[in-house]
Amino acid sequence: MKKFLIVIDMQKDFVDGALGTEEAVKIVPFVEEKVRSFDGEIIVTYDTHFENYMDTAEGKKLPAPHCIKGTDGWKLDSTVADALSGRSYIEVEKLTFGSADLPAIVRTAARNEDFSIELIGLCTDICVVSNALLLKANFPEAEISVDAKCCAGVSVESHNAALLTMKCCQIDIKE
Repeated sequence: MKKFLIVIDMQKDFVDGALGTEEAVKIVPFVEEKVRSFDGEIIVTYDTHFENYMDTAEGKKLPAPHCIKGTDGWKLDSTVADALSGRSYIEVEKLTFGSADLPAIVRTAARNEDFSIELIGLCTDICVVSNALLLKANFPEAEISVDAKCCAGVSVESHNAALLTMKCCQIDIKE
């Protein structure tokens, strides 16, 4: 059985940059260890915006420019980047919370084998939950899990609410 680890948006702007939080900083060592020890294929997503961010629908509702492609904030957190160094992984730029391309990327990489998916990263209550639900909708029989200690939300409360939502949708939550 193939195993996939999907590292969601572990970018500088979400860790300690424009939208960083203390909780996000705290998960970095856990993410680093998970990436270093994972025995399977890794997919890394990048929240990707452009200079016109403030003119977009998201920019109007969240007027905090972040993850502008090519800036330092768009790059992976340096600790996570170091953990990925020397490993093969697939990069996915996504223009919104969930990647509509992610299921097809997993399907292609699985090459008709059974597989499991584990998600980690930021933010639990926005991008992690969005991608987890997209994957569950596309692969209802696949084992899909989220490692809670490798995730952080906009707040502790919204992190916990997203974990509950995913659990209710039959996504396994590792505590």
